[in-house]
Amino acid sequence: MSSRTSVRLIEPADAAAIAEHRARDVEAFRRWEPAQPAEYFTPEGQARRIDRLLTAYQDGTLWPAVVLAEGEVIGQVTIGGILPHPHLRRASVGYWIATVAQNRGHAGRALGLAVDLMANDLGLHRAEASTHLENLPSQRVLRRNGFTPYGVARSSILLDGQWQDALLWERILEDRAS
Repeated sequence: MSSRTSVRLIEPADAAAIAEHRARDVEAFRRWEPAQPAEYFTPEGQARRIDRLLTAYQDGTLWPAVVLAEGEVIGQVTIGGILPHPHLRRASVGYWIATVAQNRGHAGRALGLAVDLMANDLGLHRAEASTHLENLPSQRVLRRNGFTPYGVARSSILLDGQWQDALLWERILEDRAS
């Protein structure tokens, strides 16, 4: 059985743990994420990034969280592009789990907690996500959390020097049957 998974709002003190995971896992994530400058993989670079995330959080456009296993930072889940307007009420969600903690159910549980937060705390109607077409593990996590694919965004993200397509996912949050 896997360890307990939780999420909480990111804090400046999380910079070192995030930098350590990101630096160690740079090759593992290369095919799924855009290239980052060297600063991104340092505690100082992550501290500046966390400051920007918390500013967006205060503005109401982002809900940046760390994923915890037994109280230790093992990843992130971020609700972004929050549109709380009455006729929109949607946001996108993204996540990553450090390689040392993968294949233990943490991504699925963290996404489930984020979906609950989107529906209950943020009052959103629709959740969206995207994956690289070949990222089958992430697609399984989304499916298990009630997301369904609804299209392909052609040439939507520059990965490893090449424009790549993305599979688009959605979930209507009031649909509790999922």
